Amino acid sequence: MSRKVLLLGPKRTAVSGVSTHLNQLLNSPLADAYRLVHFQVGSEGEREGPFDKLQRFLLSPFRLAARIIAVAPDIVHLNTSLDQKAFWRDAVYMLVAKLFGKRVVYQIHGGDLPQQFFGGRPLLTGFLRQLLRWPDAVVLLASLEREAYGRFSRFRTLRVIPNAIELDDHPPNYRKEFRSETIRLGYIGRLAYNKGIVEAIDALGILRKSGYGQVTLTLAGSGPAEESLRARVKLLGLEGYVTFSGELFGQQKKSFWRHTDIFVFPTYQEGLPYAVLESLDSGTPMVTTQAGGIRDVITDGVEGIFVEPRDAAGVAAAIQTLMSDRGRMESMSAACVARAREWYGIDRLARQFSELYGSVLG
Repeated sequence: MSRKVLLLGPKRTAVSGVSTHLNQLLNSPLADAYRLVHFQVGSEGEREGPFDKLQRFLLSPFRLAARIIAVAPDIVHLNTSLDQKAFWRDAVYMLVAKLFGKRVVYQIHGGDLPQQFFGGRPLLTGFLRQLLRWPDAVVLLASLEREAYGRFSRFRTLRVIPNAIELDDHPPNYRKEFRSETIRLGYIGRLAYNKGIVEAIDALGILRKSGYGQVTLTLAGSGPAEESLRARVKLLGLEGYVTFSGELFGQQKKSFWRHTDIFVFPTYQEGLPYAVLESLDSGTPMVTTQAGGIRDVITDGVEGIFVEPRDAAGVAAAIQTLMSDRGRMESMSAACVARAREWYGIDRLARQFSELYGSVLG
């Protein structure tokens, strides 16, 4: 009989990286080796009043307890992040799982580093340090996080398991060709200030003022910064060169990657964003930062060019460097595809979690 794993995470149809991760695991070869059962946490977009939120928060630990009794899992796999809302909720869930004597895999999908999480408040920081000793395994996305967590606390098991994506079925030796006079820049993801989108827009303005007229920028996604980003585009007189395409899914997203020459992602803080992996798989060179797990994925000058956060001039210079050498862009495109196939497919993700579950169960 297959061992059972209770996977805690958001609604599977939610638009979030954790939902993507859950669906990958549930549809991967891991589901052949283990019986994976999903337990939904959070509202994920459902409209709730204050009373409904309080009721859900108070009742959800009892719902989890009932689910543990019904399923009798061998492992409870918590998918969390170091933000205030998720941390306290999932700390309670971990306590419930431990009270039932279950093995716990505690996977952290980004957020603050532990040293920064409680702003140096010693009592709360000490609580976090102790809590991280409870799980049977803590899973992180990036080596930068492993270094920080390793300095912060002691762990039974501490692993780095990067995100993965469903790889396109490219022909052998696939690479993009960049023969059009116009270079199409693209960003896809949440429209938020910390993603560096202002710098991407400003970089386009710098390029146009420098005489590079054949450059456009597509911003795909939605988010709290959209209105001010539109105002920024208007202020710089870039309305004819910047397109806001909204959220893209399925074939629309594939079309976005086919028609993007350079992925511009000068983000300030990340875990391991799926957009970076999608850029690799599509063969799209990128201009990005070394935030979070990105430095594990990209080698400067091979799959992309690194810039500093909050440096629009640096972003413009990196784009200009790529535009001036189309042969180099094609070589980088081939390197992107090779890197994705080497390490970022779902089979690798399933294999690593199968090995982790096996070691946790002994």
